[in-house]
Amino acid sequence: MDKAFTKGLRLLEALALSEQPRGVTDLASELKLTKSNVHRLLMTLQSQGYVRQIPPHSTYELTTKIWALGSHVIHRMDLINIARPAMTKLAEITGETIHLSVLEDTDVVYVDKIESAHHIRAHTSVGMRAPAFTMATGKAMLAHMPDDYLERFRPHLKRYTETTRTTIEELREDIELARTQGYSSVLHGEWREGIAACACAILGRSGELVGAIGVSGPDTRIKRKQIKEYSVHVMEAARAIGAALGYSNRPAAHPAPRSDSMPSHQPRRTP
Repeated sequence: MDKAFTKGLRLLEALALSEQPRGVTDLASELKLTKSNVHRLLMTLQSQGYVRQIPPHSTYELTTKIWALGSHVIHRMDLINIARPAMTKLAEITGETIHLSVLEDTDVVYVDKIESAHHIRAHTSVGMRAPAFTMATGKAMLAHMPDDYLERFRPHLKRYTETTRTTIEELREDIELARTQGYSSVLHGEWREGIAACACAILGRSGELVGAIGVSGPDTRIKRKQIKEYSVHVMEAARAIGAALGYSNRPAAHPAPRSDSMPSHQPRRTP
């Protein structure tokens, strides 16, 4: 166990439960730590934006950074609960694995899934990460990001399978297609071989990106024709989740975001 980290967490908890700013001596007495230890921890937390000093008496209080982090967690939990009915319906219609994903920098993160009943299926787990540029859900979400967001993938582009898109230009083509048709697709696995998928982004109350829903399975079973059929139901599922989150008047095709507009969610294999 990291003792310094544990002390820092205890200090955060003490400040969070305090109704007013606290001094070093006061905190040291409560936590049974030396004043130098508390001061060093406060300086570290302040440098990372979690704590601010209140003049003129050198007391300290938490910033809203902890609240912001917590709100992302609550938002994600709300998304999971709200998305479940649409995910269940989509699973019943397609019989394939359904994923709910969010975008975190250059990765997609699976926050929920419904497993296919087929013996041969896409094997993933909740909490798993995958490179967003290889995934259907990733590309669906990137279609709602500013154009210059794709530049952060440049150092990470590498070939995972024969069909992996390995240049920004190729990735941009996929993103533009997703914007035009309203959903993204991967016909043959770009991260893992033999996986086909399609996905659609989910928008929140203000039109901000909150996640994506997708369907995936082996490309021996899911062909181009099935992708086209499934895409209708995937888009409907995304619309239903968005509506439950408070979003309305969603267009059938997604206009390209302006490069100076950034979705608020920055709140992520296969879709």
